[in-house]
Amino acid sequence: MNISQNEYSKMVDKTSPASKVLKNCINAFLTGGLICIAGQALTDTYQYILGMDIKDARCFTSISLIFLSALFTALSWYDNIAKFAGAGTLVPITGFANAVVSPAMEFRSEGYIGGLGAKMFVIAGPVIVYGIVSSILYGLILCLF
Repeated sequence: MNISQNEYSKMVDKTSPASKVLKNCINAFLTGGLICIAGQALTDTYQYILGMDIKDARCFTSISLIFLSALFTALSWYDNIAKFAGAGTLVPITGFANAVVSPAMEFRSEGYIGGLGAKMFVIAGPVIVYGIVSSILYGLILCLF
């Protein structure tokens, strides 16, 4: 069966589902905003209720968001949230924790060393490496100039 490029494009357009860009953007915005609100609520709780200074409150907020993201990933809740929110779950600290835990959960049946340990940084590993290398280069440039 020979069809032209134009006919093929028409067939693809006809069978492809309609894009819901506006809905996806709103869901991502709202979910990302809710994650940020939760982070601010944690910071305020640590600072005003538990009496921490702002630096410690922010540190504990980061730790809490990482822990909650890893826990939600382990319980398969994060995937359901991500299906609804799309890019809204990529708020850096929660998305990064998910990127570390997801491959580890997937390959845990292969053992703690060969599965969990080796696959944990499959997705996040390059981010860590490039982050460290770029920070070293930035530090060297800062020292030289």
